Amino acid sequence: MTGDIAPVSSAATDAASGRMSRARFWLALGSCLAGIAILAGLGTWQVERLAWKQGLIDRIEQRVDAKPVDLTALRAAYAATGDVDYIPVTVNGRFLHEGERYFLSTFDGQAGWNVYTPLVTGDGDVVFVNRGFVPYELREPQTRPEGQVEGSVTITGLARNAPTQKSGYFVPDNDPAKQTFFWRDLDAMAAGLTLTSNAQVLPFFVDAGPGRAPGGWPVGGTTVIDIPNSHLQYAVTWYGLAFVLAVMTVLLVVRDRRAARAATGASS
Repeated sequence: MTGDIAPVSSAATDAASGRMSRARFWLALGSCLAGIAILAGLGTWQVERLAWKQGLIDRIEQRVDAKPVDLTALRAAYAATGDVDYIPVTVNGRFLHEGERYFLSTFDGQAGWNVYTPLVTGDGDVVFVNRGFVPYELREPQTRPEGQVEGSVTITGLARNAPTQKSGYFVPDNDPAKQTFFWRDLDAMAAGLTLTSNAQVLPFFVDAGPGRAPGGWPVGGTTVIDIPNSHLQYAVTWYGLAFVLAVMTVLLVVRDRRAARAATGASS
């Protein structure tokens, strides 16, 4: 007895040969190609960041090795570019010790404060000088009276740009009422200073160079010049992931083609 042989559907043939359905295959292929494009884009972005960061490091190295400029030249540089970070500078003036501000810091593994003191320059304007580090217990000026230098002083150090915002979400808010600062908010630090009517607070800081004040505190030279540059590793990681995903995509296509040939042979 004979009868008609029912045709075998393509779906059944694909299932028998282990081939993915067309919808799943195109979805997988599209996802892989999108992933490759995203990962390659991230790698390229990190290469661009690498070039930017290396340029920044080179500029800082050139600056810190240069001869100190005077305050007039520094002010001109700031007016021209708005960037005086790490430019060596020499300033003259007298400290307003009653205007000390305290910035939470560490030095040689010890926790304490960087002492920021307003310096009245020869033309009457004021620049905040980071005189350096004192331990927690020496925060109050009366605990280090020898370091409260009176009269004219000369400070050589590095200019620092004033940040416009906190460096991160987890940085605590400043407490200007207690003169305690966790980020260098220049406006808040300058608030409450008693200045002459025509005096202005200069829009940058000066970090004092290495050396100890009389009595040993504060100790200068606390500027940290350590610019992390991990963009090459990041770029290699992203490009590596893109390569792995590209290999997987090729294997996906090869497997599908083999399954298609197997399905064709089974149906013939």
